[in-house]
Amino acid sequence: MEPLTDSPRQRSESISSSVSQGSRSKMVLRQRLSELMTCVEDMSSDEEASEEVSRTLDEAFHLCGRFVPTDAFRLHMVTWNVATAEPPEDVSSLLQLDVQPPTDLYVIGLQEVNATPLRFISDLLVEDSWSHVLMDTLAPRGFVKVTSVRMQGLLLLVFAKQIHLPFIRNIRTTYTRTGIFGYWGNKGGVSVSLSFYGHMVCFLNCHLAAHMNYALQRVDEFEYILETQDFDIYDTPQVRDHKVVFWFGDLNFRIADHGLHFLRSSINGGRLNLLWSKDQLTMMKKKEPFLQEFEEGPLNFKPSYKFDRNSDTYDTSTPKAWLGFNGKKRKPAWTDRILWRIKPKSLPLEDDDDEDQNEKASTSSKDAMDEFPLLVTQDKYTSDMSYGLSDHKPVIATFSMELRKCFDTPLVHVSPEGVWSADQDALLNYTIQEDFMSSTWDWIGLYKVGFKSAPDYESFVWVREHDLADIHEVIQLSVDKDEIPLVGGQYVLGYYSTNMQSLVGFSANFQILESKRAVMEGLVPEKGNGFNK
Repeated sequence: MEPLTDSPRQRSESISSSVSQGSRSKMVLRQRLSELMTCVEDMSSDEEASEEVSRTLDEAFHLCGRFVPTDAFRLHMVTWNVATAEPPEDVSSLLQLDVQPPTDLYVIGLQEVNATPLRFISDLLVEDSWSHVLMDTLAPRGFVKVTSVRMQGLLLLVFAKQIHLPFIRNIRTTYTRTGIFGYWGNKGGVSVSLSFYGHMVCFLNCHLAAHMNYALQRVDEFEYILETQDFDIYDTPQVRDHKVVFWFGDLNFRIADHGLHFLRSSINGGRLNLLWSKDQLTMMKKKEPFLQEFEEGPLNFKPSYKFDRNSDTYDTSTPKAWLGFNGKKRKPAWTDRILWRIKPKSLPLEDDDDEDQNEKASTSSKDAMDEFPLLVTQDKYTSDMSYGLSDHKPVIATFSMELRKCFDTPLVHVSPEGVWSADQDALLNYTIQEDFMSSTWDWIGLYKVGFKSAPDYESFVWVREHDLADIHEVIQLSVDKDEIPLVGGQYVLGYYSTNMQSLVGFSANFQILESKRAVMEGLVPEKGNGFNK
């Protein structure tokens, strides 16, 4: 479902949250060009004019280039309380697979995934049904599951185009329980921390306390999650240390004061703006400074809770008594939300006597951000009314992340050597291109094109066993023919870093030929690879 009204794109950045640095740089550029034209008019010789033009243009474009990122990536996010339901067969609408420009990253946060004891144990042994459906849908389109984290009913999955995998590093996951005083994981938060082209990004999926009267408890739970989650990364140990944080989930904030009739008539009449001021999260942001650091697009979609299942109708259930308490229909509410936070610039030190130290600290922080800026623009914020398996509708947000890459070279170069088939042992080469924490526990996997995740390899070999390779040293490894698929196809080699928990280098796609044994065993037609049987 599209937003009910048009709204401007919501944009924030790592340098300033109030004034666009891109706009500032363009203003400076126009000023420099104006000065240049004045200088040219006063020049006495063509040679002098040419030198001044060159110098001023270099300065102007340098100023402009410092602030304007050079690459843009599209992020598609989903939050959905699935109310223990099994996934639908078709999730194409949820993922908006054919949207343009194409998506680079998918981040899906689910709440209330079926977590009965027997089911939860089985999900520890094999992928849960939601992960299966999402991987089966995205893998044929070139997306690989980067990582996932599960805490009972909370599930967070991150997918990326294969081309980006070598530049997604230092992956960490963690979780925080808040249910039953922190002893039970039915409520809380699960998060993923990673470096995307050198920019530290955190995705935090939360399920906070329910019911109308617990708005303050929800804020306390969220603050507790922010303060206690630790990623064991020296310069980015906690959530708020990341350059960008995306906070989403079933946050359970309700619409206060308004009665059920007024809520429904406002929604049905498309007058959603009448409800915004009484949204609890909006109200709490005015009171809590740390919440004000998080931005959110306008709520131009119908409240995503609570619906009768398999319908677009808000709760029509008959009030029931339970353990002596009177039941009641749930009021519609924007319980399911997606927000983001750009790390504020470092504030100057408080010691006014040490002005030099103040200036140095402020300048160094600003220079680091200026050198590798990151802009976040929200392009869409809506719900999808087509899914009825839960009493919540999924909420979707898409973002453009414009950034200047801190690096663009894979850490490892991998390549197959010669012809590969199961008729003979094969060779591969790998080269460490930049220094990193490599390990003898690193391995190189053979993946069929369209693979789903790092463990989804056909076979693998360990890197050099006794000592680590030097930078730019070419290492050759042998792959036993019994480890090569009998049936041919398109494959790729990927180097997995155990310390970074990510694939940090790939070969180009290459063809494995069908083996003679595959033909003999009738696994392929008798005329394969030109063999005339």
